[in-house]
Amino acid sequence: MDYTNLLNYDEKIKLGIIGASQGFGYTTLVQVKNIEQIDLRVVSSIDIEESYKALVETGYNKERIVICHTVEEIKKTDESKIIIVDDYKLVLEAEITSIIETTGNITVGTYISENALNKGINVYMVSKETDSFAGPYFNQLAYENNVIYTLVNGDQPRNLIDLYSWGRLVGLDIIAAGKSSEYDFVWDRDSGEVTYTDGKEEYFSAKELLHYWEYKDKTTLNQRYEILKGLTGTIAADICEMNLVSNVTGLLPANSSLNYPIAKVNELADIFVPKEDGGILDHSGVVDVFYQLREKNEPSFAGGVFLIFEIKNKKMIDLLRGKGHLISKNEKYGCIYEPYHMMGIEAPLSVILGDRLGIGVRNDTRQVSVMVGVAEDEIKKGHTFKVYGHHHEIENVTPRLLEIDKANNAVPFYLLNDIKLKKDIKKGDVISLDDIDDELIDNKAFNIYQKGLELK
Repeated sequence: MDYTNLLNYDEKIKLGIIGASQGFGYTTLVQVKNIEQIDLRVVSSIDIEESYKALVETGYNKERIVICHTVEEIKKTDESKIIIVDDYKLVLEAEITSIIETTGNITVGTYISENALNKGINVYMVSKETDSFAGPYFNQLAYENNVIYTLVNGDQPRNLIDLYSWGRLVGLDIIAAGKSSEYDFVWDRDSGEVTYTDGKEEYFSAKELLHYWEYKDKTTLNQRYEILKGLTGTIAADICEMNLVSNVTGLLPANSSLNYPIAKVNELADIFVPKEDGGILDHSGVVDVFYQLREKNEPSFAGGVFLIFEIKNKKMIDLLRGKGHLISKNEKYGCIYEPYHMMGIEAPLSVILGDRLGIGVRNDTRQVSVMVGVAEDEIKKGHTFKVYGHHHEIENVTPRLLEIDKANNAVPFYLLNDIKLKKDIKKGDVISLDDIDDELIDNKAFNIYQKGLELK
């Protein structure tokens, strides 16, 4: 897509950012400052001082920054100022046209989305935790109110959805869509050590990887897993992101835990294909995840996204291979990928496409799959679940992604936060409505999930 014409708008997009002091919100602050079409009007985080520090640190003029605690103070503030609030509800009072929600907090995400959409404010959703159970309802609500609700570029779900829609537009026969997990396995051929690149500098001796460096068949993947299984595990963020993609595209989970093969990029077209063609998939039309394996001097996939598609024309195969594209050894499948997700650097694209062209509006999103929680061990009556940590996990609960028809009355993973068990559950049980105290039934977020399920 040529974006040149979108540079020629004079009218400003008045933007609010919730969760602006860290991570995705922080990188969005950095980038929005460079966008003439976007006027940053209001930011919010729990700590006003952190918001102020983030604005100053990213280059905003101190003279423009005003701290407000009430609606009255906001209404009296000149439009040229940037408002800081610590109450996220006040963001909706700042005469904005659009809002980016980045907190990962489902209480914040559901309140902001519903109220903003009903007020005619466009919502750009970064918080995958909220969208995993509320996306279908909020997409429908936006459609009914003629406003925008959409996921945001810069995170893998929207990037993969965009790549998938492009693939459909050009007529690809798509077999699988997926992403690499957040962190790579980086192998030092000289020392034989593997580093898991999550910032913890974990080293693992794996000289025997040399024997399984070149992919032959599924046996290669099994051997790599045996060598590196101490570094593997299902990551809640990955499961959640594929839940979002599944709900928008209609693609099903490859399996409930996703496959997570340890793979090099040049192997993807051989691995994410049906088993009858030497791959790992039980069926086509799936979402999946892999761990990238690379040498220390090779580039990272950087949590990027990919499509696997079938090609039935031999001359087309030869032409694509000649251009350097990834083609399977059996000459049936191709792979196209985008090796990046650059957080807030890409976020303004979603806002401009949404506000200017209405891209992102859809009313066909449904709860195709559900992210659920499975007990890792027996959990006793009275236990209260808590979401914690950078990856928003729950202790002693493994995330799984189930097709909606197989989820029965399972509780969506992030709706378990602060919920108490009313009876013991066994290891391996999917946590369901029958297991928890009845307060969830009166929970606003759960009601939103139910409204999404009712859509036909």
